[in-house]
Amino acid sequence: MDYFQAIILAIIEGITEYLPVSSTGHMIIAESFMGLTSNNFTKLFTIAIQIGALLAIVVLYFKKFFQSFSFYFKLLVGVIPALVLGFLLNDFIDGLLENPLIVAISLILGGVILLYVDKWFSSNTQQEITYSKALKIGFYQCIAMIPGVSRSGASIVGGMAQGLTRATATEFSFFLAIPTLTAATAKKLYDFYKMGFTLKQNEINLLLIGNLIAFIVALIAIKTFITFLNEKGFKWFGVYRILLGLVILIIHLTVMKLTIN
Repeated sequence: MDYFQAIILAIIEGITEYLPVSSTGHMIIAESFMGLTSNNFTKLFTIAIQIGALLAIVVLYFKKFFQSFSFYFKLLVGVIPALVLGFLLNDFIDGLLENPLIVAISLILGGVILLYVDKWFSSNTQQEITYSKALKIGFYQCIAMIPGVSRSGASIVGGMAQGLTRATATEFSFFLAIPTLTAATAKKLYDFYKMGFTLKQNEINLLLIGNLIAFIVALIAIKTFITFLNEKGFKWFGVYRILLGLVILIIHLTVMKLTIN
């Protein structure tokens, strides 16, 4: 991986992490187009630069972190399903990450749901997140372990399915990303540590630059997303997901056909 590739991936991470379009799916697509091999550092980089995107939430919603202790307990409850299932299904999930067909299908199905989600939950009025709702949202978030689903999209829809308003569900999805992605990064770092994998100075520089760019881009993306969501809803994200999924599906099937011939 060179600096240009690292910057491109960091920009994609910053833009897509909090949008319901699947950051993982976009990263897989970008890596494929840039010809990046799926080696240990590439896998670590795509996980570790999430920390930069997470810091954007901390900066933008700094005051929210001083609300009450129950706020933290609800986040803890919400992340439990991902911690348990992530541990149990780690190898299976890693296998799915290299399957573009899974990404394409997930993008399309998720896009169809986003076309109608605003209509389905247009009467939602609840703004209080109970422990029960936090846990249920946590299970919805686990669906995003399938590449192409979108962690933010799954958790936002999960929140709205519990009667929460779009704004409340979206905000909780942002906060839930912090323990979820921090745990995922820590797990991946520990796995590499056990393997004896060490970072070279150039790789450390790539991680630092990647996190900085992901942080800056995420700041802009979150503010833009909130504004767009308030004005337009989820429909256009659904359209985008369907079109992107169809393009990937067509390319994948074309490549398979050429390979067979």
